[in-house]
Amino acid sequence: MDSGEPTPPGSDAETSSPRSGDATLDDSTRATVQRRLEALIRENRFTIAVVFPVIGAVTLVASAEGLLPAALSYNPLLILFGTLVMRSPLVVALLPQVDRRAALPLTVLIAYTYGIELLGVRTGWPYGTFEYGISLGPMLGGEVPLALPLFFVPLVLNAYLLTLLALGDRVARLVPRLLGAIAAVVAVDLVLDPAAVAIGFWSYVPPGGYYGVPLSNYRGWLLSGTVAVVLVELAFDRRALVDRVRACEFALDDLVSFVLLWGAINLLYTNWLAAGVAGAFCLGLLRTDRYDLGMVRGT
Repeated sequence: MDSGEPTPPGSDAETSSPRSGDATLDDSTRATVQRRLEALIRENRFTIAVVFPVIGAVTLVASAEGLLPAALSYNPLLILFGTLVMRSPLVVALLPQVDRRAALPLTVLIAYTYGIELLGVRTGWPYGTFEYGISLGPMLGGEVPLALPLFFVPLVLNAYLLTLLALGDRVARLVPRLLGAIAAVVAVDLVLDPAAVAIGFWSYVPPGGYYGVPLSNYRGWLLSGTVAVVLVELAFDRRALVDRVRACEFALDDLVSFVLLWGAINLLYTNWLAAGVAGAFCLGLLRTDRYDLGMVRGT
């Protein structure tokens, strides 16, 4: 029965309010979902990080060489599905670090990704004049892929996370951290663009001297990489992110997929320098002491 007296502050009735209970329930549910996602990734690491990129390289090269039926050749649904699967370790690894602080910088990064690409398609600046050769899914305004952030943002995150591990004790220093991550982003495109041009994803007009890619493209990536790395730096608590990536053994598996997929394509098209950069990323990944023959065997 209601006595009509107010509930004293700090009483059990107040501390067990529905709002407090809901928050606890939400945290518990999120933790449970996170554990299940992590278990799913761990159980399928070899399939995600090795099998998917190898199949992707084979099907993309077969598409470029006209060896697949029209329904399968450069199928955008298969490309998007494969990309989503390969991105999943990175997404699951970073989920606990995505909070209100990260929301605004990451939203700006996504908007910037669309904006700089639209500018590039319409004006040729900052990457040089280029055009898409195949469909990468639905197009925004008929000009750039709607899924563009799915392709670009994880490349920046992978470069940033690898830099955090590679710097070791110097990770606390801002300038080396930013410069290292920006250099890694540009190096990522030294692997990506020659392979993408080789299989007809896009082309430059006129073709450039680096396997069809012009120097202007890398000046553009230097700009894009700088903006993107600064936004990632603002999005996350650096110490918490370092602890997370050190503790999460699959945090860089998406970079493994990237190296296998695009490195293999560069090898098949004899883009030796680009393949060599992919090899350098392999060495960097091996130095993190989280990849060994056990993973290659799927054990």
